[in-house]
Amino acid sequence: MMASVFSGTIRRLLFTWMAAAASSAPLVPAHAQAYPCTPIKLISPYPPGGTTDILARLISPGLGAALGVTVVVDNKGGASSNIGTEAVARAKPDGCTLLLGNNTGIVINRNLYKLTIDPVKNLTPVIKVAEVPLVLYVNSAAIPASNVQELIDLVKASPGKYSYASGGSGSPQHLAGEILKLERGLDLTHVPYRGQGPALSDVIAGHVQIAFETTSALTPYLKSGKIRALATTGSKRAEGLPDLPTMKESGFPEFEVTNWYGVFAPAGTPKPLIERLNGELTKVLSDPDIRGKLAALGSESVHGSSDELREFITREIPFWEATVKRSNARVD
Repeated sequence: MMASVFSGTIRRLLFTWMAAAASSAPLVPAHAQAYPCTPIKLISPYPPGGTTDILARLISPGLGAALGVTVVVDNKGGASSNIGTEAVARAKPDGCTLLLGNNTGIVINRNLYKLTIDPVKNLTPVIKVAEVPLVLYVNSAAIPASNVQELIDLVKASPGKYSYASGGSGSPQHLAGEILKLERGLDLTHVPYRGQGPALSDVIAGHVQIAFETTSALTPYLKSGKIRALATTGSKRAEGLPDLPTMKESGFPEFEVTNWYGVFAPAGTPKPLIERLNGELTKVLSDPDIRGKLAALGSESVHGSSDELREFITREIPFWEATVKRSNARVD
């Protein structure tokens, strides 16, 4: 009898202590709650090798660690990023499918393609990741030019002989080539690829002679000697290529083209999830190691809020619409 009373007393005391502990414990903050799914698919709408893929793989480990889930980079290339972009726009808005998109898929293609979705309306901005200038470069063996004017003289001397590559019709790399043609009356053939990686490979191999590429994707290949950089397209010289003049310095005062990149979720994704993703990605992009890698790729860490990215896109829409009209670009 004594043992039964004693054990009952112990049970009551344990229950009291546990209840007291539970009532006095702080509430678990929302950001510490388990993420609703794993893995997260981060869609890169291009094949491996280009800047979009590079950035997706740069930020995915940190995001996964912060959320306590696996983040898988899924390359869905094709149709100048439309396939991957539309896949995310049609995905369930639960924070489990994200897009590492760029200005091509978000604001440019809507001026060139009959899309089944509107990326501006059917995607929710999460955070701006990077903004990277382009580099005008050539195959060293095929193009002996050492500056932009020499390239122009060479192309004008042999109309129709040379071609330029891009990662897809409507990409900033394509539009940069069209602007170059327009401003100097050049006869150049556009050769579109299913992503910047394949385009770069074919210029290195000499199948195409000329192209524009982001500093991030191009810089590792410049030391090979197989390609030669002539100018950058930013407002100022690239930090990683300080000896390379800008297009403005090369006789094109209005020539400024950059690629920007951001993370997007399907429209309708709950705001708390968007804010959580933004907060964790802000930490990732603020990490000194990531900031250093972004600087090496030719971009500073830009991030900011979801609303700031939305406002930025609103300003970008008329710029790229005018650029497409001015260049008379067409989908090949």
